[in-house]
Amino acid sequence: MTATPISILDLAQVGAGDTAADSFRASVEIARLAERTGYRRVWYAEHHNMPTIASSATAVLIAHVAAHTSSIRLGAGGVMLPNHSPLVIAEQFGTLATLHPDRIDLGLGRAPGSDQNTMRALRRDPHSADSFPTDVQELQGYLTGHSKIPGVDAIPGKGTNVPLFILGSSLFGAQLAAALGLPYAFASHFAPQALTQAVATYRRSFQPSEQLAEPYVIAGVNVVASDSSEEAHALLRESQRLRVSQLVGRGRTFSDAEADAVLDSPSGQQIKQMSHYTAVGDPAEVRDYLDKFTVHADADELIVASMARSTEATLRSFEMVAQVMELAG
Repeated sequence: MTATPISILDLAQVGAGDTAADSFRASVEIARLAERTGYRRVWYAEHHNMPTIASSATAVLIAHVAAHTSSIRLGAGGVMLPNHSPLVIAEQFGTLATLHPDRIDLGLGRAPGSDQNTMRALRRDPHSADSFPTDVQELQGYLTGHSKIPGVDAIPGKGTNVPLFILGSSLFGAQLAAALGLPYAFASHFAPQALTQAVATYRRSFQPSEQLAEPYVIAGVNVVASDSSEEAHALLRESQRLRVSQLVGRGRTFSDAEADAVLDSPSGQQIKQMSHYTAVGDPAEVRDYLDKFTVHADADELIVASMARSTEATLRSFEMVAQVMELAG
């Protein structure tokens, strides 16, 4: 069995011509595959007002997938805490942990997970991210049964000790996770620039806590595995073309030629840079990349995100990773 646990970040994609219901069915398939093949956990991220991502009600999606699986750990990667009151999140994840003991994780981020207009629609205070560190501690108090608000408990939630993870793509998250003694998940699958510096900062500054005695790093990495290297690279190019429509065209569909022209231009380099850490190729190439990335990231665990656009290709990619990394031993 591989020494490094591997998990899945399910992006809950809504493909062209598909519906959110199709995405939810795919999420169940992915989690069942993860459970069957030896992945450590599956996480879902909170996004809003994005037509291609269906994980906006993250806790509800986790509940649905948990009801259709039996042992795989499931969680948020993550909940954007400034969008919510800590008490509500403690109640939601306390409910999940009560229904599915020892299976629920709670990763926390401080980004809005949306654009400015959507942020206002969420009734989010533009300055609420400033209180993220104290909000994390308030949430932790509810879940451990040591509420920081006199006379207020999370019911359900109190005493469930749902494990918390700090998500980040900068030194801020690394420093906070280290100060609170929490595991740190770095979003290197889309924000690669500060990976090595952030991980080094976290490990150097880590303070042990009741939850965690030693630093623990999860690093995100994209994966596109296929039977041939050529096919895998073609799938990666398809994914990058879609990102052109999402990020440059604001949803307008580009032809392949138009998208390729953007990707090959100076302005398209940023889109390519987002997927800088990507294991792409046949099974042997993917294994070699993931082994080297683990060392480069100084990671205790990897969390892989598929860049394949179809459910079939995503499932095949994750299955190949499980086989080649010998997850099921």
